[in-house]
Amino acid sequence: MGKRLGKIYTRTGDQGDTGLGDGNRVAKDDARVEAIGAVDELNAWLGVVVQSLHDEGGDVAAIETFLRGCQHRIFDLGGELSIPGYKIISADHVAAVEQQLDELNEGLEPLANFILPGGSRLIAELHIARTVCRRAERRLVTLAAGADINADGLKLMNRLSDYLFVAARYCAKVTGTPEILWEQG
Repeated sequence: MGKRLGKIYTRTGDQGDTGLGDGNRVAKDDARVEAIGAVDELNAWLGVVVQSLHDEGGDVAAIETFLRGCQHRIFDLGGELSIPGYKIISADHVAAVEQQLDELNEGLEPLANFILPGGSRLIAELHIARTVCRRAERRLVTLAAGADINADGLKLMNRLSDYLFVAARYCAKVTGTPEILWEQG
């Protein structure tokens, strides 16, 4: 475990740079910092979703438990990104998301149309988390264009965004909330 912060502000970033976990300083708009920030934002949204799942209770409890675990892995990914060359996320983490995704998707009707985010607050929040996850994935792609990153971290973001989409559909089904179908034109 690294240093513990006793004081939240340090003034070391007042000139627009920040420290990485390896001690190097980079601009706050560096591709690595953008990726770390997007991953952190995703984790915050997952916290909102987990609380909403908890409040919903019932048939969505397994999603709550799984996403709480995902928050830990997302935090690991942020740590991994803060120390270039460090790897925590593995193919096993990606496979775990795939397994959960397949289980949730099993009982859903195939999509015949695009669906819009909404129907309930929980479903909308899952879609927000999905889009934030996609943004984090894009930031990782940008970072990977100029730096070595752990490919499993990128795969994790891709699978997790798919999981969040399917979780929204699953929640609609088990809560009896009609999906909002896109109406062309």
